Amino acid sequence: MRASLALILLSVVAMTGAAASENSYLGKWKLNPAKSDFGETTIAYEETSDGTIKVTADGQTYTVKTDGKQYPTPWGNSVTWKAGADGKSWERAAYVNGKVTSTSTAKLAADGKSLTVEAKPIAADGTVSSDTVVYERVSGSSGLSGKWKTKNLKIGAPGTMTLAANGADGVLITFVEEKGSCAAKFDGKDHPATGPIWPSGWTCVVAKQDASGFDVTWKKDGKAMFSDSFRVAADGRSLTDISKAPASSETVKAIYERL
Repeated sequence: MRASLALILLSVVAMTGAAASENSYLGKWKLNPAKSDFGETTIAYEETSDGTIKVTADGQTYTVKTDGKQYPTPWGNSVTWKAGADGKSWERAAYVNGKVTSTSTAKLAADGKSLTVEAKPIAADGTVSSDTVVYERVSGSSGLSGKWKTKNLKIGAPGTMTLAANGADGVLITFVEEKGSCAAKFDGKDHPATGPIWPSGWTCVVAKQDASGFDVTWKKDGKAMFSDSFRVAADGRSLTDISKAPASSETVKAIYERL
């Protein structure tokens, strides 16, 4: 699952030898950030006159205040913001069911042309990693307000993904660090996507294309939020995931390598 951006392990399930040999996407995969491309993603902030900040990402919008209180997002989690005394930094945290799942600090450069976010995602087992995203200004002239485009991304602990057969006509997807999974059939139906640090109400719909790939639509409360198109390279050593949000034209190209 993207959001965010997504790190994967699958529970091992029984599978037939035929299914294992026919579907080359089955196996365990690790994200290679150096070969991936997150450069199309943007985020926009709008500081309004009543002291709120409107945030737009992946075609979804929500508002917060920098008062340290929790505010809901379209993805089912909640966030808090606190403004730094310098007026150029913000301390943020994300929560699921009252539990902190990540913290981050956003800082404006002195010239106002770039924004650096240092994030610390917290895995389901409590392990904390360190990620850094540098955005460059696309619009706006000063402060946080404006549109920002991803320029550089460093992931401290790239995730792993294992894809296993879910019977003869499905796939089981589990995110390792998040311990979240979706056991789906290729039947066009919604199947529950659950995990200890995932908000409730998420489902996945899978559609098999051929033996080398399949597509996934991730939904929140019945609304399509993200889609992934997985395809294995001819040599079977890498897996490409083209991901996008239906409400946005932006795409992410993630490259996974077989373990």
